[in-house]
Amino acid sequence: MLRETFNDAAELYDRARPGYPPALVAELARLTGLGPDSRVMEVGPGTGQLTRALAGFGCHITAVELGDAMAAVARRRLGGFPRVDVRTAEFERWPLPAEPFDVLACATAFHWLDPAVRVEKAADALRAGGHLAVVVTHHVAGGSADFFARVQECYERWDPATPPGLRLRPSEEIVPDTAEFETCPRFDDVTVIRCERDITYTSDQYIDVLLTYSGHRALDSTRREGLLACVRDLIETRHDGRVTKRYLHELIVATRVTP
Repeated sequence: MLRETFNDAAELYDRARPGYPPALVAELARLTGLGPDSRVMEVGPGTGQLTRALAGFGCHITAVELGDAMAAVARRRLGGFPRVDVRTAEFERWPLPAEPFDVLACATAFHWLDPAVRVEKAADALRAGGHLAVVVTHHVAGGSADFFARVQECYERWDPATPPGLRLRPSEEIVPDTAEFETCPRFDDVTVIRCERDITYTSDQYIDVLLTYSGHRALDSTRREGLLACVRDLIETRHDGRVTKRYLHELIVATRVTP
């Protein structure tokens, strides 16, 4: 499964994947009432990109990570936070504890969870009045716009799944997908906070980031090496060895209704 490909590159994932903007984390804390007494469940923490920020609020966190290598890195990175417990398990099959959580958070991983299970089990995990907080990350137009237009030629050449003429969309064209939360009778008060940011990468850093994406990892070695060589050449020869990528983060928060 594609969602399992990350586990083979846990150390690279930890080094290359950025954390989340402080302003977004602050909004998550504000909307969910996060504090030292909060019981938080995080699903799919990876190596702890969001977990470390949440742990800074002093809350109790149970982080459930599918990949054993990812979980091992997360435990090491979160060793200074005694209130964080990283479990290696599949969320969909993990038995929920008897005491419900105040917050269930999931950052850039909710789409990997089984759609038939994820919202209902999130509701099962939360107390009445608790909050589901989902962060969705989009790659949007901006930053080194010329690079991202030209690089599609590399993908069209080396990745057969690439649609011809595919281009990044501006953030204003991205419509938040909240239907799953709004149609579930166990949640209400759905709120969306959007946050954009630009990150500049050297060619080596950008290649490392690409190597943490499931689609790139799933390519056979010949296609992957050809694609990465093409991307690197474009950065080095036309962009002086650096490119800037624009991300759009959407924080979706929903409140667990009283049964």
